Amino acid sequence: MADYPIEKIRNIGIVAHIDAGKTTTTERVLFYTGLSHKIGEVHEGEAIMDWMEQERERGITITSAAVTAYWHKVGLPKTKENEYRINIIDTPGHIDFTAEVKRSLRVLDGAVVVFDGVAGVEPQSETNWRYADDYKVPRVCFINKLDRLGASFEKSFRSILERLTPNAVRMQLPDGEEDKFQGVVNLLEMKYFTFEGEYGERMVEAPIPSEDLKKRAEVARAELVEKIVEQDDGAMAEFLDGKEIPTERLMAILRKATIENKLVPVYCGSALHNQGVQFVLDGVVDFLPSPVDKEAVKGIDPKTGEELMREPDENAPFAALAFKVATDPYVGQLTYFRVYSGVLAAGSYVLNSVNGQQERIGRILRMRANDREEIKEVYAGGIAATVGLKATKTGDTLCAVNNPIILEKIIFPEPVISLRIEPKTKADQEKMSLALRKLSDEDPTFKIKTDEETAETIISGMGELHLDIIVERMKREFGVGANVGRPQVAYKETIKATAEAEGKYIKQSGGRGQYGHVWLRLEPQERGKGFEFVNAIRSGVIPQEFIPAVEKGVHEALDKGVVAGFPMVDMKATLYDGTYHEVDSSEIAFKIAAAMAMHEGAKRAKPILLEPIMKVEVIVPERFLGEATGDLNSRRGQIEKMSDRSPLNLKVIDAKVPLSEMFGYATTIRSLTEGRGTFNMEFDHYEEAPQSIAQLIIEGKK
Repeated sequence: MADYPIEKIRNIGIVAHIDAGKTTTTERVLFYTGLSHKIGEVHEGEAIMDWMEQERERGITITSAAVTAYWHKVGLPKTKENEYRINIIDTPGHIDFTAEVKRSLRVLDGAVVVFDGVAGVEPQSETNWRYADDYKVPRVCFINKLDRLGASFEKSFRSILERLTPNAVRMQLPDGEEDKFQGVVNLLEMKYFTFEGEYGERMVEAPIPSEDLKKRAEVARAELVEKIVEQDDGAMAEFLDGKEIPTERLMAILRKATIENKLVPVYCGSALHNQGVQFVLDGVVDFLPSPVDKEAVKGIDPKTGEELMREPDENAPFAALAFKVATDPYVGQLTYFRVYSGVLAAGSYVLNSVNGQQERIGRILRMRANDREEIKEVYAGGIAATVGLKATKTGDTLCAVNNPIILEKIIFPEPVISLRIEPKTKADQEKMSLALRKLSDEDPTFKIKTDEETAETIISGMGELHLDIIVERMKREFGVGANVGRPQVAYKETIKATAEAEGKYIKQSGGRGQYGHVWLRLEPQERGKGFEFVNAIRSGVIPQEFIPAVEKGVHEALDKGVVAGFPMVDMKATLYDGTYHEVDSSEIAFKIAAAMAMHEGAKRAKPILLEPIMKVEVIVPERFLGEATGDLNSRRGQIEKMSDRSPLNLKVIDAKVPLSEMFGYATTIRSLTEGRGTFNMEFDHYEEAPQSIAQLIIEGKK
């Protein structure tokens, strides 16, 4: 029997742009739910769940990938019936850690999106919002930092409507802004609250303090009610007849609409000054889904490839997704997983259906901030961690041995930046490969490869900061000293035309020979589509047992393109003809023949070089606008739009710039703007490099 009613569980993440106050908000959540007895401040370096703390101190915070907390709604007695279990998955704000945000959203049922009340929607907020749309994750929003100079609830709310979704609805209005921010009006119930006590833990209801605020609240409530009743025909008819719809009914309609991603409730406050976070927790309980409100999870049968479903029910066969692997200094390797169906008991065996290996589940841990609770079982809808899995990586499915299923994998973006790394001493050599392997198990966007020609190790990631932190972690956690080279752009290659090519590998030199012969057709695919191999062999001109070898040869040839040796992407290779020899044909011969045909075909198919283009947002004081735009133009940047960020007299420039032109930009923008300019950058897409640039890259000068 489940240890907790599944409809009272909420699996949520707190997602935000860097510096929107996500960690501070999370700290308040832990405090108000009774998990921490004092509030750790980010600016004092004491936050329980702070990511960079994890880099500096390690030890406790690595375990905070998922934390379990309990919440009773504001104003209700603290009894078991009124209690909800909230599993909070921490996600970092910096775009270099996209993988963290993506993998978290994959296993969440809902998200709280935090915005800075001064800046409103920022580029990363858009990226994270897009990921949440991809995974159909219902959201509530929290406009934070309303106590800061320049904060504006209305402006931030408008930016959500304009840039993210027209379906956002205000649940509250703030009373005052900047240093005058002192309370909020709950619009559905038209109640006014202030936050008292040392940590704002006492919410005090009072009459709405001014006529002006009351009038504004009435207008905003009418707007909110109208948006809600639009989602329900019966309520809409009553509303048009002039009837008052009861609050409970409005809440029920809003809950359904939020779960279906048709409406997004918006709250406001200041986490730092302990105002408003409790109402966001109420919003999580009231409007975000429990595991049973979500559709059954889809997967495929690893044997037959047919689609299977798993209901969020403890009596269904066990299925879970491993969404994070982390190294814990006390217990070793922790694998975090989300259980979609069935029950997992400590000591049982499960199947990793992705690689076909069985794993024994030793201890199961539930994380509670900086301590752990050992549990015997975890049920459908639960999130927990286990220790000591040998063969399970991020994105793998764990399932019942006699009921295999592969859940949809998490697809991570490819790294865009690389650097060469070498151990400082002989003693570091062995430790370095072990450290890199552990770090790449943890982080799917971090890749390692060896350059065949120079035997050097090359590491790749999502940005300079990402790789800096990896190298730093190697030093701190694994005690490995390393020298690193200059960051290099991860270029790719593709083709622009269709071509056919033959690959023939024949070797006769005494004894048994080798014979492999294939014809391939190469065709370009749209950008971002990846690579596709098609077997079009009919009537057995190449026996079936050699087809996997051909595919393997084609894949290996993709690693080294014909323009400048970069990996080839976005193309289709069709195997449509060939011949074989009764005696001499072998897998190795067909593999070599396929690689030869790929190489030859790529040369004929108008090969081109692709470079990563970044989405860049630059924020500068108005008087430096000319210098900043001029500099972006000189970097081959395409400026897409400029906007104002009042009242601070700042200009925001949105541009697309090739990554190769952005190295050292942080220093440039600071010197151009007397240290006042800032920028954010994230990968956007690959596009063809201009001929002059391609020439420089081919000659190895860029």
